[in-house]
Amino acid sequence: MEKNKVLIIRFSSFGDIVQCSSVVELIRQRFSSDLNKNEIHWATRFDFDYLVKLNSEVDKVWSFEKKLGLLGLLKFALLLRSENYTHVYDAHNNLRSCIIKFFLMSRLSRPNLVTRSKDRWKRILLFNFRINKFPKPFRGIESYIAPLSKWKILRLSDSRFVKWAFPPTVEEKIHSIIGAQKIISLVPSAAWEMKRWPLDHWIQLIKLLPEMHFVVLGGKEDLFCQKLADIDPARVQNLAGKLSLIESCHLVQKSTLVISADTGLLHVADVLGVKALSLMGPSAFGFTMSSLIKTLEVDLPCRPCSKDGSGKCSQAVWQRCMVEITPAKVASEALYSIRE
Repeated sequence: MEKNKVLIIRFSSFGDIVQCSSVVELIRQRFSSDLNKNEIHWATRFDFDYLVKLNSEVDKVWSFEKKLGLLGLLKFALLLRSENYTHVYDAHNNLRSCIIKFFLMSRLSRPNLVTRSKDRWKRILLFNFRINKFPKPFRGIESYIAPLSKWKILRLSDSRFVKWAFPPTVEEKIHSIIGAQKIISLVPSAAWEMKRWPLDHWIQLIKLLPEMHFVVLGGKEDLFCQKLADIDPARVQNLAGKLSLIESCHLVQKSTLVISADTGLLHVADVLGVKALSLMGPSAFGFTMSSLIKTLEVDLPCRPCSKDGSGKCSQAVWQRCMVEITPAKVASEALYSIRE
């Protein structure tokens, strides 16, 4: 019996790789049997290979460095071609992945190929003409699973989450920070300011939950996070810029609750089975899938206004879709989630 050998292609970015990781176990289940355990490889960008390597179900990670240019990409494609894959899932669908597919499909025994569509015409209709043909809500994880119906792989069971194996050094560091304490992780930053819940709302939220302990996650550039810790240093710890992304992911895993806008760490909570509150504003594609996560949003005709929150606000109250998600509402939902 032929051994199935599957290649997943997804080079970036953080949130997309996290969401795409949900297909690995499904592929494993689909092609494995008592007599034949399949092999799953993943091709990604060098600066994201650490993230893919967390997934204990991925047998081999292939890393490509962008700085190697076209010649490096061609050599990379030839290297992958020599692996003789039986199945290839192009979950990225960009110029690089298309070049790789060209080489992989040039063999006499072509692999069974599936490509995830970027639905460019739907994006044009939505963001240029306000005609939304996407599923409502659009869940990124489902969009990665749907193309695999060609391989008779159906939607993800909500009771199954991704298996990530964190290095012992990461586990030890996070334990030294939070110990056995129950904490709420706050993720107040986002790539685009339009996606961020207002800072004053975060401040009010902390004040509305005087019995809770918080950690604040973010990058080195998120200096405003210190204002949250200054509210009550005894129960709010600012870790922005002090943890690697892997360490932040593990802290999310250890959290009692995560509160975040549409960020990569929200999707980490989604795939790891962590309770969270999702504060959804202008972006179109950040909706989560797990029943452990509740989405808080304001119904406005202008939403979504952009793919990632990089557009301009059309409302008289700037960022109204985020402003009207009140601290009182979030605090109430947080208490309910923790006690449930």
